[in-house]
Amino acid sequence: MIRLDFNLHKKQGQAFKSKATEILYGGAAGGGKSHLMRIALIVWCMLIPGLQCYIFRRNRTDLIKNHMEGPKGFRAVLAPLVKAGVCHVVEDEIRFFNGSKDAKGKKTVGSKIYLCHCDNENDIYKYDGAEIHVLAVDEGTHFTRSMYTFLRHRVRMVGITLPEQYKGMFPRILIGSNPGNIGHEWVKKMFIDFAAPMEIKRAPKEDGGMLRQFIPALLEDNPSMSEQDPDYENRLHGLDSEALVQAKRYGNWDIIEGAFFTEINRKTQQIKPFVIPEHWMRFRSMDWGYGSPFCVLWYAVSDGSFVELLDGTRRTFPVGALIVYREWYGGDETGKGLRLTNAELSKGILARELSDEKFAYSHAGHDTFDKSKGQGVSIAEEMAEYGIIWSKANNDRINGWQQIRSRLKGIETLTGEYCPMLYAFDTCTKFFGKLSIVQHDKAKPEDAAQGDDHLAESLRYGCMSRPWVVERQNIESLREKVEEAAKVRDTWKPGQVRADEQYRY
Repeated sequence: MIRLDFNLHKKQGQAFKSKATEILYGGAAGGGKSHLMRIALIVWCMLIPGLQCYIFRRNRTDLIKNHMEGPKGFRAVLAPLVKAGVCHVVEDEIRFFNGSKDAKGKKTVGSKIYLCHCDNENDIYKYDGAEIHVLAVDEGTHFTRSMYTFLRHRVRMVGITLPEQYKGMFPRILIGSNPGNIGHEWVKKMFIDFAAPMEIKRAPKEDGGMLRQFIPALLEDNPSMSEQDPDYENRLHGLDSEALVQAKRYGNWDIIEGAFFTEINRKTQQIKPFVIPEHWMRFRSMDWGYGSPFCVLWYAVSDGSFVELLDGTRRTFPVGALIVYREWYGGDETGKGLRLTNAELSKGILARELSDEKFAYSHAGHDTFDKSKGQGVSIAEEMAEYGIIWSKANNDRINGWQQIRSRLKGIETLTGEYCPMLYAFDTCTKFFGKLSIVQHDKAKPEDAAQGDDHLAESLRYGCMSRPWVVERQNIESLREKVEEAAKVRDTWKPGQVRADEQYRY
């Protein structure tokens, strides 16, 4: 009898048994991504005759070193099976003899694992005729979105009889990856921003239509690493960049190398919706765009009153904190604008607002007031016809970026923790994703690089409309002020309107 150790740790086991058919596993380095892929493909091939599995890495050298060599590579793990004649390992292919019997009663080749690579963008066309039953993509962020979606369209299954426990689970895709690299944005958008961790959610038809799931895995989820190499964590913390430490050690998808806003922390800054008290000040900001995306943000200014979040939590926010409770990002998947007329843009803004909403002011970029294009009327003047009155925003870029950073970081307490002065409802699905991909301008590091910075620009206008000076104070003192203010100004009454109905669209 052949005995093989195919045990998986808890998180790896969840990915292996998941009913999802398009899975992203990982986040932090050392989470056991590659080992999971190898074991999963081997077990599935042994149990499902005829299964065709393709495992990809971008570079062939990395592919062979990571998956074929070493004590946990395919060669070592499959050695007992090879010796028993159950499978055969060649350079870029693993063959399992579990097909139908030949004339001599011997099992023929059935399932296969193909080791593949795509050094260049056009290499994907080598697989144009493939029927991929299981697509495993190691280091998914090393691939471009177009490479991945092309390979995904080859994922199909015909004529394979699945065991009862696997029905509905194939064909499937398993991606392993850390944050960063060229594919960071599309992976983050497709998985991290698409649904809550561990949630299984059907992707739209135009995006593959598979059952999608993100399974976060940290170093702690792979006990083998901490047991066999206890100093590995120290080496992760020894990376020269704090952004890399956040990405590689903690699997933080909001922080990437070269990120302009390293102060982003969804755990403290992203909140559940709540009904905003009527007496809180509200205002808007807009970065206009036609061929390029536009972004409109809606804010409320906390006065310290208690509020009840959608999940039932009752809490306060510091006096003067900005709450972004609604967003409208006008761009498509390719980064192009929606090309709306000023009338359409105005109607779209009004359609997203409640009929009784009152705004203290609305600030927009200077191009909104430009009359130099020969039309004789500015964008702001056209939109004013619909009752949307814009004022010219403070366009100080450097101080504006610092305002965003200061508010994201917030108030330092005596415990060393920080209380943010800027929050966003989790119904604002673009907010953190678009903010996290803004990069430094290489020619002027203090400034943001031009590109997909439209949400950041709108946020800069909003923050500069209410400049905030960081002050150090005791968190207990802050709570006392909040509670005192709440006694006078807490006017919220349960059951007014559901917060998610007001601010989700």
